[in-house]
Amino acid sequence: MNLDASKDITALLSEWNSGNAAALNELAPLVYDELRRLAARELRRERPGHTLQSTALVHEAYLKLIEQNRVHWQNRQHFFATAAQVIRHILVSYARSHNSSKRGGGCTKLVFDESMAPAAGRPVDLERLDDSLEVLARIDPQQERIIELRFFGGLSINETAEVLGISTSTVTRDWNLARAWLHREMNGSTAHAT
Repeated sequence: MNLDASKDITALLSEWNSGNAAALNELAPLVYDELRRLAARELRRERPGHTLQSTALVHEAYLKLIEQNRVHWQNRQHFFATAAQVIRHILVSYARSHNSSKRGGGCTKLVFDESMAPAAGRPVDLERLDDSLEVLARIDPQQERIIELRFFGGLSINETAEVLGISTSTVTRDWNLARAWLHREMNGSTAHAT
């Protein structure tokens, strides 16, 4: 996204926060395209034959985002950071309901990152990833938030640093540490027990 579009989104979010309902009409096409890109990227990581469509994911995420009455949108990064959380929760809820309806048959899989994927290129279990992220949030909330922003929100190192109000070097360090921790968790290593 170019700098002008980012400024436009930030300005429109500010106007919408101030009660200008017309700003939402201008904002919608700008954020919708970005949400479509996020949704498409997330669904490409899903297992083959996944029944959730990117359009449905975008619509559900968008509706949840515009229903957020108590959020004071700071800027584009804040909006898409929240979108990352919403998309994560939608995908996890979908995976859990899908799996429970099949009584445990076939877990929803998601490819996290080539360096995170288990051996033989098997995709990562989305429910297990979410459970691991909840554990990480208790251990180090900042690292969990960085994973969420970068992975589910598609934010860059710089954007993540801006959203969290920390340096890019801190984001890079915590990103690497959190990915290593998740890699160990997701691959069932017993090293974390020591």
